[in-house]
Amino acid sequence: MKHKNLKIILTGATGFVGEGILLESLNNIHIEEVLMVNRKHSDLQHSKLKELIVPDFMHLDSVKERLTGYDACFFCSGISSAGMNEEKYTRITYDTTIHFAEALIAVNPAIVFNFISGSHTDSSEKGRAMWARVKGKTENALMKLPFKKQFNFRPGAMIPAREQQNAKTAYKLIVKTIAFLFPKLAVTMHELAGSMVNAVIMGYPKQILEISDIKELAKSTDF
Repeated sequence: MKHKNLKIILTGATGFVGEGILLESLNNIHIEEVLMVNRKHSDLQHSKLKELIVPDFMHLDSVKERLTGYDACFFCSGISSAGMNEEKYTRITYDTTIHFAEALIAVNPAIVFNFISGSHTDSSEKGRAMWARVKGKTENALMKLPFKKQFNFRPGAMIPAREQQNAKTAYKLIVKTIAFLFPKLAVTMHELAGSMVNAVIMGYPKQILEISDIKELAKSTDF
């Protein structure tokens, strides 16, 4: 694959998924700059890395100039639905994501938007699982926005990157067991990040990428 010089925006870097994608992205030969948009400061430092603190993603007017000139956004922000009612989970998962996406389109009309969703997300928005309905609603809304390209990634069990801090020992053991017994249900952070980068560079025939799609697209990576 021809070398690319991508500049990306990444959210959720202080969480498990975002941290893994960030670490892998910083090691990717196709990425020259990562702007991590965080609600709180991260101590991570790297020559490719810049940081923008935004306490509330619903208020972006004052930082829009900092969001210009980027090729892609890896939207990895998210929260567990455990103990949360649908109204609050929708506000965090749907409202915040769509507001951020619309703000990006306004200043980067040619941007590619990659959204981390989840395995078993409900595209019908009518299923029993609240989190799956809300994630499905978010995916559906994103696919209607006029991005250059927009992809929704549905990983299952995720094997952490080697340097990850936000990965508990118990989780690592559980994921390794799942990956060993049911390899089709797990992806590595390397595969997930690689597929996200390749989606920007090469595209993909589907906007919703299940685990098998993520693995397939990641095969084309050379980083």
